[in-house]
Amino acid sequence: MSSVTIEARHEAWPLREAFVISRGAKTAADVVVVEAIDGAHRGRGEAVPYARYGETVEGVIETIRSAAVHISSHADLTRFLKPGAALNALDCAFWDLESKRTGIAVSARAGLPHPIAKITAFTLSLDTPSVMAEKAARVPHLSLLKLKLGGTGDDLRMQAVRQARPDAHLLVDANEAWTTETIGAFLTAAVECDIELIEQPLPAGHDDILADIPHPVPLCADESVHTADNIETLLGRYDAVNVKLDKAGGLTGAMRLVAEARRHGLKIMIGSMVATSLAAAPAMLLAPYADWIDLDGPLLLARDREHGLHIENGIIQPPDPQLWG
Repeated sequence: MSSVTIEARHEAWPLREAFVISRGAKTAADVVVVEAIDGAHRGRGEAVPYARYGETVEGVIETIRSAAVHISSHADLTRFLKPGAALNALDCAFWDLESKRTGIAVSARAGLPHPIAKITAFTLSLDTPSVMAEKAARVPHLSLLKLKLGGTGDDLRMQAVRQARPDAHLLVDANEAWTTETIGAFLTAAVECDIELIEQPLPAGHDDILADIPHPVPLCADESVHTADNIETLLGRYDAVNVKLDKAGGLTGAMRLVAEARRHGLKIMIGSMVATSLAAAPAMLLAPYADWIDLDGPLLLARDREHGLHIENGIIQPPDPQLWG
C-alpha cells in the first residue's frame, strides 16, 4: 500500500433528548472520526471514547496522532495500539479504505456472511417508571425495546413498561447498578415482566456471584467483556456477550470476539455507543451472527450523517457503500 495520511477530529452530534443511564446523562454524541487517505481514496471510521475506562475525546485523538507516524498499513495497528476507541476508529477507517481502493465490500474482504437487515433494540433512557412507560407507548411500531435501569425502583420500571407495551420484546441494561443484595428481587421482577435479557446487572469485577445463582433470565456481559481474551472468565456467569467495536478494538477485534463467544456457546448481542451511522455501519456486518442487535444510535440523534443507515419500524438495512464499507 502506498503512503497513508491519517487525520483525526472531534465531532459533536446533538441528541433528540438527553440520554440517561445509571452513570450519568449526555445531550450530544461526542465522537472521534478518523480518515485514512491514500491518494484518491479515503476511508473513514468513527469511535466513541469510553469514559467508564478513562477515555476522553482529547486523549483518543492524541493517541491516534501519536500512533499515526508509525502506521502505513492495516497490519501495523495492533503493533502500536491496544483495544479501545482509538484502535476502533483506525481499524474501521482502514477496512473502509481497502474497500474503496479495491472495489470489494468489507464483508467479502473479511470473509463475513452477506450483510442482512435486522431489528434493532430501541433504547429508553433511565427515568421514572411513568415516564419510561409513556416513552414506550409512544413507539408502538418498534417491537424490541431496551430499558436503561439504575438500581432502586427498577422493578417498578420494568412493570410500568411491560404494562404500557404488553406486545413488546423487552431487554434491560442495569449498567452495573444492581447489588448482591438486590439482584434476587430484580431477577424475580424480570421473570414476571417477561424480560428476554439482562445486561451487566453487577459491577465488572464483582460479579462472581453470578456463577452461583440461577439465571431465570439470560444474563449478558457488557462491561465485563472487552475482547476475545475475556471469554474464559465469563463462562458460568453469563449467557451472552455484548460485542462493541469500541471495546474490542474495531471490526477486526469484534470478529475475533464473536468467534470465541460462539465457540463457547454464548449468545451474541451486537451493540455500540451513542454515535452516528458511521460507527454503527461496521457493526452491522456482524448482524448475521447476532441474537440481538442494539444499534439505535442514529435514531437517538437530532440528525444523522449523509447516506446514514436506513432504519424503518426498527429494522436496520446494511450500510450504503457511500457511508462505509
